Amino acid sequence: MTLSLIAGNTVRAYSQDTVSTADVQFSSAAPDTATIKSVKTADTDKQAIVKEDVVKAKTKAEEKKSLWAIFIAGLIGGFAAVLMPCIFPMLPMTVSYFIKSGEKGSRGIGKALCYGLSIIVIYVVLGLIVTVIFGPSALNNLSTNGIFNFLFFMMLVVFAASFLGAFDITLPSSWGNKMDQQSDKSGMSGIFFMAATLALVSFSCTGPIVGSLLVQAATTGALLGPVIGMFGFSLALSIPFVLFALFPGMMQSLPKSGGWLNSVKVVLGFLELALSLKFLSNVDLAYHWKLFDREVFLVLWIVIFALMGLYLLGKLKFNHDSPLLYIPVPRLFLAIITLAFTVYIVPGLWGAPLKFISALLPPQSTQDFDLYTATLNNSDAQTYNLAIADQKPHKYSNLFDKPARLNPYFDYDEGMAYAAKVKKPVMIDFTGHACVNCRKMEANVWPDKEVYQRISQHYVLIQLYVDDKTDLAEAEQFITPQGRHIKTIGDKWSDLETLKFEANSQPFYVLLDNTGNLLVPPSGADYDPVSYLKFLDSGLQAYDKIVK
Repeated sequence: MTLSLIAGNTVRAYSQDTVSTADVQFSSAAPDTATIKSVKTADTDKQAIVKEDVVKAKTKAEEKKSLWAIFIAGLIGGFAAVLMPCIFPMLPMTVSYFIKSGEKGSRGIGKALCYGLSIIVIYVVLGLIVTVIFGPSALNNLSTNGIFNFLFFMMLVVFAASFLGAFDITLPSSWGNKMDQQSDKSGMSGIFFMAATLALVSFSCTGPIVGSLLVQAATTGALLGPVIGMFGFSLALSIPFVLFALFPGMMQSLPKSGGWLNSVKVVLGFLELALSLKFLSNVDLAYHWKLFDREVFLVLWIVIFALMGLYLLGKLKFNHDSPLLYIPVPRLFLAIITLAFTVYIVPGLWGAPLKFISALLPPQSTQDFDLYTATLNNSDAQTYNLAIADQKPHKYSNLFDKPARLNPYFDYDEGMAYAAKVKKPVMIDFTGHACVNCRKMEANVWPDKEVYQRISQHYVLIQLYVDDKTDLAEAEQFITPQGRHIKTIGDKWSDLETLKFEANSQPFYVLLDNTGNLLVPPSGADYDPVSYLKFLDSGLQAYDKIVK
């Protein structure tokens, strides 16, 4: 996410250390004031160091989870690429070459291993090139940049159209011819150029998959995302070539090439088209266009997956499809799953939470017709909100929707001032419009009865959007000591997160007392309501110790 700073007295307030006297031991004789201050200072410094380490550890843990997700996505993409009509027919031809080379002992196996390793090297280098070109800070900004998100949307639409048969995305044929000539060389260099030839000639099939993976990896903000994604993709792509060279008898069990290979491309085209809408939604949310609400998103998904189901049943055909004389059982099962998923998302038009896909959808609060959210406010919460909650319009409330009908503040200073007034602890939610895990937490965890009760009644909720593109008032804009121009609301809150907590992941939940001191180590996404409730309760317990 975009990194930025807060200026003036606000920065100094953010930088305060946590002050706690819970562990200070006093003797029966009253110590002098200087001694008490010394003990408190030492204890505070130790807590600050421990909590800082915990924050860093949690941030690293979130990054590892993100990299694992990218790797798994790469594996899935690689195995899908094997089933493409540009690659699958090449399996037996390539493996036969290695088997014939195997007449001299293990030479064929060695060539197969070199071929697989070459595929991995080629695609990992591609990931490295993307990383080097953009750099860590640029990769981190891609997920919230409106122009890039719109370009990613258009790119995925083009990839989808290619898979659906509108046109083929190919590289210049001269590139493939040159690589093919080099592959005739003997030795390991010839094997490497064979792998390079595969990468080039199959680009019309693998290009959209590779492009989608690189987009997804880049927009996570993880520095190694593109490299890890390409490693997973190339590993999955190379495994069949090496495996069938080691065990050639397994080739007999492979299905014959045919029209089903093109069907795989078409299905992936539908999926690419559905995925592209997420990037368009990110742009709409970050710039407050309010043109692509949850209902619009769901209507398009319902149409896309319904058409995909009809295609699998043979009711929809493209000009490059082979005649479908009967429906194979695997294809029928996939059609059933697709149409069942379509029916599953239909109730979302009336506000059903759709927890299975909530991370990909626009926020529930963008829904115009919502029969679900109204059920979250039980009588106790309604009584609390009417009797105690600040009824004045909150700053920026015209820009941001309220999740689960909670009443959050969207400005740090305003929220802290109100917390001091009502003498309540604070829960800061560093969130983002493009944050899929944030939407999943709001849809799946916050509505839990106990969690909702803690947030609505026991904390002052402050939601800070780190990727919002709304310009700050000119008087509120400033230049950081590092020379960064803090111009937008997202810049301001992103810098608060990095300056105070040395983190830039979202969601990032911070529990503070009403003077701005940390109560417990912050937490990231936790999809277990029981575990998340323990986190909230630990903050309340720490706050009770302070006020007592």
